[in-house]
Parts: sequence; structure tokens; C-alpha cells
Amino acid sequence: MDPELLILLGTAIFCGFFVQTVVGFAGSLIALPILLIGLNLPDAIAYISIFYLFSSVFLVYKEWKNIDRNVIMRLGWASAIGVILGIVVLTYSKPVLLKKALGVFILLYVVYVIFGKKNLKLGKKRTAFFGIMGGFFAGIFSTGGPLYVIAVKNTVEEAKIFRATMIGVLAVVTAVRIPSLAVGGVLTLSHIKISLFILPVFFLAQFLGGRLFLKINEELFKKVLLVLLCLSGTALIF
Repeated sequence: MDPELLILLGTAIFCGFFVQTVVGFAGSLIALPILLIGLNLPDAIAYISIFYLFSSVFLVYKEWKNIDRNVIMRLGWASAIGVILGIVVLTYSKPVLLKKALGVFILLYVVYVIFGKKNLKLGKKRTAFFGIMGGFFAGIFSTGGPLYVIAVKNTVEEAKIFRATMIGVLAVVTAVRIPSLAVGGVLTLSHIKISLFILPVFFLAQFLGGRLFLKINEELFKKVLLVLLCLSGTALIF
């Protein structure tokens, strides 16, 4: 067991899921640049996908009664197509180009958070398009969340239903991504075994993030997070 790998993985998973727990987004966008210091992109995606699976099982169980199943059905098939396309690109594309593409995606995400329209109206075809593109970026970078926010927010208005439905959509994406990564040879038994050593760090991140959420100025934290995302996105590009 490589101690350097465990330290890198533990640091990335702790930072990513700590942020995810506090503000509800950007876990992958925080964890991926850290993992890419010592891992190639497919390995980094494999590890993040495993921990998203752990997180999804718990959250879906907790929020099941609030999930809008109609939205899940509408986005599920489109997301499955997108995830498979994303994993094909992840498997056969050049790592350097993908890192630069990830940097561009992170910066576009920051722009969307700052300037994005809150009430974008989508028809059925556009909703399906956002589902496919969300699945694509989830497959290639484990970061399809921003596109799903647009699609789900177009249909669901009540805050608790929106949050629960987002959890459900991302759980479906994770359920498709895990076997697809395994079939594509990106996810292996070795990834799973190593991830088990990091589980305590994952649980600690969720616990501390939940405690901090009750005390922190969330708006200030989000602004700091966007600055960090800008720096990491720029670093990946250049």
C-alpha cells in the first residue's frame, strides 16, 4: 500500500466531501484537481465515483419521500446515454487535453454560478439535452451537477423537493457510472480496496461539514470557494 497515494486520496476526499456537505455542491470540482497532482484522470474519476456511491446510498434513503420520481424518470434515460458517452471519451482521449477541458469546465461553472439565470425555461427536448450533457460531464469528470441544477430547477420549485430530487438524479447517474467504469476498465477491484481505507476520512468530512454548516456564514464560504475554483481551473489549463 503506497502511503503517498493514501495521503493524496484522503486529502482530496476530505476536502471535496467536506465542501459538498457544507454548501451542497462542487465536491468533485474540489477533489479532482487535488487528485490530479499524483493520479491520472481515469483513476481520479474512479475513486471519486466510489465515494459518491457511498454518499448516494445514504442520502437517497434519507430523502426518498421528497424525491420527484417523474423527474428522475425523465432525466434517467438521457443521463445514462450521456454517462456512457463520457466514459468512452474518458477511456480513449488524451489525458493532457482532458485536464485542460476540466479547467475550462470549472471556470464555466464559476461563471454560471455568478451570472447564470435562475429561471431558465426548458421544454422536453431541451430538458433531455441537459440530461445527456449532465451525464456526459458526470461520466468524464464526475461533475454533471450544474447542468442537472438547470434541468431540475426548471421542473421543481419547492426547495426540499428540489434538493431531494437532485440527490436522486445524481444517485441514478452514479448507479450508471459505476458499472460503466468497470466495464470500460477504468474502475478496478484495486480502487475499491484502497477506497475502504479512506472511508473513515470520508465519514469525518461529512460529520465536520454538517457541524460547520450550522455555524458558518454560507454566503462568504461560497465566495471563497468560487475563488479557489477559479485558481484550480486556471492551473489545470496552463
